[in-house]
Amino acid sequence: MTQKHQLARTLSGRHINMIALGGTIGTGLFLGAGGSIQKAGPAILLVYIITGFFVFAMMRALGELLLSDHDQTTFIGFIKKYLGPRAGFVMGWTYWIGWIIIAMAELTAIGQYMQFWLPGTPAWLWELIFLGLLYTMNIVAVKAFGEAEFWFALIKIVAIIAMILTGIIMVVGHVRTSVGVTQLSTLWSHGLVADHGRQLLTTFQMAFFAFLGVEFVGIASSETQNPITTIPKSINSIIIRILIFYVGALLAIMVIQPWTDYSADHSPFVQVFSNIGISTAAGIINFVILTAAASSLNSALFTTGRMLFSLSPKKSYLAQVNRRWIPLRAITASTILVALAIGLNYVFPEDAFSLVTSTASATFIGIYVALLVTHLKYRRSADFKQGEQHFKMPWAPVSNYLTIAFMLGIFVILLCSPATMGTTIFAIVWFIVLTVLSILRVKNN
Repeated sequence: MTQKHQLARTLSGRHINMIALGGTIGTGLFLGAGGSIQKAGPAILLVYIITGFFVFAMMRALGELLLSDHDQTTFIGFIKKYLGPRAGFVMGWTYWIGWIIIAMAELTAIGQYMQFWLPGTPAWLWELIFLGLLYTMNIVAVKAFGEAEFWFALIKIVAIIAMILTGIIMVVGHVRTSVGVTQLSTLWSHGLVADHGRQLLTTFQMAFFAFLGVEFVGIASSETQNPITTIPKSINSIIIRILIFYVGALLAIMVIQPWTDYSADHSPFVQVFSNIGISTAAGIINFVILTAAASSLNSALFTTGRMLFSLSPKKSYLAQVNRRWIPLRAITASTILVALAIGLNYVFPEDAFSLVTSTASATFIGIYVALLVTHLKYRRSADFKQGEQHFKMPWAPVSNYLTIAFMLGIFVILLCSPATMGTTIFAIVWFIVLTVLSILRVKNN
């Protein structure tokens, strides 16, 4: 094992761009949308639009920060710069554990997707198999990972576009299915809000989870040769992706089939074809969303391994690379933690997915709020007042405060909901423990 603290740089621009694009589309949409539709009805479209707006505002703050200092490639560096090393320490490790939790959610989803073809087989078995395969892929070669991820991402993007086009064709052609004639009125014919809106607020958590990882788009763009051009273009395109991939896809499935027919136990994309009698298409869609979950898990293993590598002291055990310049030890340690999801699914087979997603949402709320506060500090600094001021966040600082209020509102929803209270408290304890460790770390230094 070599002692050099350096990574291989064999990913091409084609790989980075597709990884960034595909990384915004994951289990939160493909699996989590079923429960959200059941709880909110067609109003889930408004939930995704509102959540997407505030996520976009957060991304504009990130974009302005990235263009203010090209030497910083992630927002953790800005947090250290404007909020101090303690905050940087807390948020750096929180970002790592947040991605670990996202990986656990994707692994949980894989076990559920395999039940479509092999019902009755233990989900944990499939999770173990997929985790082993993707771990192997991550430790073999960086370029092999990039190529696989390129095609994984391409498959799910094409599938969503195909889903939307199918909905348009069926509406225009008034196609008759076992649930009736496909028409726009199917969207509202059973009501616009489920259960008189009693569970509407709880769906913001799953919508927020669906967007987690979107900040990777800005981070990946910052590594290009011309960030002043690529970062604004990449971040501004996020709003288009929100409308097409999330709102467009959900609109299509709720027009093809009444929203009252969906359940939280299965992907709505599979249910829509199964229930209208097209079992072959349902199988194809299930394969697509399985590859989507594998794609997100693959990216999470790649990200967590390199984050753990960068967070570790330079001469420590986890800060080493092998002869192929891959952080094998850090990837292995992160993968072992992700594997805890297998045990979680064994103990809580019915609630594992909601437990994992609520924990991820709670931790990322803290990260995104810290990012927005960092942006406020930057705006008050000499760096902003005397700098070139590229890609300014609109309506700041009002937009900062509104976005922070929205995200804290989701945190309150998580804390007050019986199903997510425990995991949210766990996230609070995590922040407290890291804060104490950061204080002790400063004293020891």
